[in-house]
Amino acid sequence: MNEKHQNLGTRLKRLGFSQGNQMKLYGQDFEFISDPIIMTDHLVLLDATEKKTGELRRVRVPLPILAMAGADRPAA
Repeated sequence: MNEKHQNLGTRLKRLGFSQGNQMKLYGQDFEFISDPIIMTDHLVLLDATEKKTGELRRVRVPLPILAMAGADRPAA
């Protein structure tokens, strides 16, 4: 994993895409059971449990969120 992917993973975790957090995506409520799995700059997945059914799913992080998290920002 390169530095760019590490930074993307860190930013996604700060946005709530991390193990133990819950979020509504694609009209369904999920509880994440993994941290972000970075496949490419435009494909990041998380293992999650769908709250309604308890089904294990692999959920894709939406592209607009990846664009926001991957944007170069000046150091604070």
